[in-house]
Amino acid sequence: MTDSLISILENQLDDYLDDLRILVSIDSGSNYKTGVDRVNEWLEARLISLGFTVKRDLQTKNGDNLLAALEGRGSGRILLLGHSDTVFPVGTAAERPMTIAGDRIHGPGTCDMKAGLLTGCYAAAALSELGFQDFGRIDFLCVSDEEVQERYSHELIRRTARQADAVFTLEAARENGDIVIARKGVQVYEIEAFGHAAHAGVEPEKGCNAILALAHQCIKLDQLNGFRPDVTVNLGVFEGGSQPNVVPDYARLLVDLRAFTKEDLQAVVEAAHEIIKEEPFPGIKMRMKQVGHGHEPMPYTPEAAALEALARQAADELGFSVNGAWTGGASDASLAAGEGKPVLDGLGPIGGLDHSPDEYILLSSIVPRTALLARLIIAVANKEKEQP
Repeated sequence: MTDSLISILENQLDDYLDDLRILVSIDSGSNYKTGVDRVNEWLEARLISLGFTVKRDLQTKNGDNLLAALEGRGSGRILLLGHSDTVFPVGTAAERPMTIAGDRIHGPGTCDMKAGLLTGCYAAAALSELGFQDFGRIDFLCVSDEEVQERYSHELIRRTARQADAVFTLEAARENGDIVIARKGVQVYEIEAFGHAAHAGVEPEKGCNAILALAHQCIKLDQLNGFRPDVTVNLGVFEGGSQPNVVPDYARLLVDLRAFTKEDLQAVVEAAHEIIKEEPFPGIKMRMKQVGHGHEPMPYTPEAAALEALARQAADELGFSVNGAWTGGASDASLAAGEGKPVLDGLGPIGGLDHSPDEYILLSSIVPRTALLARLIIAVANKEKEQP
């Protein structure tokens, strides 16, 4: 079966590249509903052609979400999870159309994650051509708000994941070829300092400097880095004041908190709250509130380790090796993991430099990584069939 699978995918590689060029040519920034929906329309047509039943989760402001299902004749429910939005503004696709330079395919959204969406489609198509239907059901969920703080698809992801036996997220593999087996949870907080304004030249003593107060607390917040293993604190945005001749009465900080476990993430949040409760000097009031939903950790569980073992075995049979990586970046895989489901992430082609003008995937990785995803679907189906 391995040779047949590789042969099918090699014969379809030119079609894959043509499809990728189409998707990359569509601007689909998170806030550009028209473009996101165009990607979804293309994906809907492709999935229907593969035998999927497709539902659109209609949205008024943002792009629609798309949920497709393919019924099999066996055991095991697999969720393929991806997103159709990118970080790039309208006009980027025309400025930087897809190009191939040696082994690198460049273009906005190639790595994050239009190539991954195609990997899901082509893995399903290859299984169909092989006549493999021993899975119970393959769900393909593509959301349109992965790249923004204000999310509306979280419950849809959780609800769909609850029905799965295994979840494969179609983000790109790491630059070194690793798949992702654990991710940090992340929470973003806004911290505000309120002081009292005064004329900086005439009567500065009557003022209370909010910028200075918040700066004092920034030093303490930064010292939380590593207070538990792998905990990180990033002071990302600092702003305040109005004019240089005014003692500032307001300052604002956005801080990013991350950890691999729920316990450590909660601990660093509580430690930050304790710091903000302190008054660096009289006359200052401070407030801390969460921004957006955040991401819970994607833990490395025994069930995830079993999926990783299946991936290693499948890769060995395909003639290459994969390793599991722990990463600080967040993805929607964490939401599925939060429902107690085993998750592997990074099952798209190998790529890197996401969100930058140099974003890329490796041409040579398309066939083997699509084959890996197909073999994983087969492995999960066979494993579930063997369950008593």
